Amino acid sequence: MFNKKTVAIFMSFIMLLSLALAGCSSSSSSEESSADGKKVIKFMHLWPEGSSNAQFSIVKDVIAEYEKEHKDIKIETEILNPDQYREKLKVLASSNELPDIGMTWSDGFIKPYVEGDMLAPLDDVVDNDADLKDAFIPGVKESYAVDGKTYGLPLELNISYVFYNKEIFEKYNLEVPQTFDEYKNVVKTLADNGVVPATVGAKDGWPASFWFMYLADRIGGSTILTDVIKGKAKMDDPAIVKAAEEVQNLVDMGGFVKGASALSNDDAKGYFMNEQAAMFLTATWELPNYTTSPDVAQEFKDKIGYFKFPTYEGGKGESIDSYVGGPGVGLFVAKDSKVQEEAKDFVGYLVKRWGEKSVIDAGVIPATKVDTASLDLAPMYIEILKDLSEASNVTTYFDTQSSPAVSELHHDLVTALFGKQVTPEDFVKQHKDELAEEKK
Repeated sequence: MFNKKTVAIFMSFIMLLSLALAGCSSSSSSEESSADGKKVIKFMHLWPEGSSNAQFSIVKDVIAEYEKEHKDIKIETEILNPDQYREKLKVLASSNELPDIGMTWSDGFIKPYVEGDMLAPLDDVVDNDADLKDAFIPGVKESYAVDGKTYGLPLELNISYVFYNKEIFEKYNLEVPQTFDEYKNVVKTLADNGVVPATVGAKDGWPASFWFMYLADRIGGSTILTDVIKGKAKMDDPAIVKAAEEVQNLVDMGGFVKGASALSNDDAKGYFMNEQAAMFLTATWELPNYTTSPDVAQEFKDKIGYFKFPTYEGGKGESIDSYVGGPGVGLFVAKDSKVQEEAKDFVGYLVKRWGEKSVIDAGVIPATKVDTASLDLAPMYIEILKDLSEASNVTTYFDTQSSPAVSELHHDLVTALFGKQVTPEDFVKQHKDELAEEKK
């Protein structure tokens, strides 16, 4: 059950439920027709052409294919960047105006929408399609299930790495660090030479949280943050406090781009893409920019390498093959959609077409199984697929596992942590208090 604070933040969900019980309608529940009489499916996604061109192009092509095969359907898209998308989804939910099809994250993110009775179960989409029944990588689809029913079909699987500019490393005779002490030596050398060691966008919290999550993993062990969510560990565990301290130690060393707390993820990414920063800790959704994207010069791609987040001396997270990651975005269908069956059909179609096209055309890792043996893939992509097969653990992002209230607080506190506006002790205390309040 939600606590008082969560209910306050997500009052919209309760309002939506009361509206539904009263039989009120919304734009998503009103069937629309285009000028030529076709049924309209409204689809909102988070891959703009400018920042996610490979993904944007795949979706655009799949829509064109589907409309060609289904002459009575018109799919209208609204496209926002991820942070804008999150905010608009909340607004649309509060007014009972979810699009017919939208994108969602798994676990704690999707749960309130399900509890608010906003999403349609999608088990029938999978069960009635032989090509989808065994298509998903084990465990990924289950992250979108609530009480045994599936409410989202995943498109991506992501793990996070430190991507780096090999040319900059070579210029300063730097080796890929295996331990955190070695990493700090890399940071010191770069900072002493006036080079931005790592870029990060901390304004929205989640991109900067990668640093905190990896340090918690390496210091406290691979399950510590999941254990906190499950109530098996305390948020004020000394290892978690130490992880927050190490984040601020890196800030103090000049380890990040100046003004990181005011930068969005796209702002921060620009520093790396323009070779103004040596490193960028991010997820494999960025792989197209380093492998396949026609909009990125091959000269730049050839300079980019990656390494696994270093181990921490004396930490409980002994394996460098433990990753922070998890399911990427998935597709939902609004329960009140008057074109629900048509929307479900397109969702199944897109998931199937996304599999191989995402590998070939975008260089991202899909949530469905793909036989890559006969495909001509970039070396970095092949290496990362090998890493996945040898992973000792993949911890789902803390903010994805959390309830929306905890996730929102986490994002705010990470921004404050990077801006030195909160101490490590208060950082964990505020998390702990919110987690405890939630259990009341």
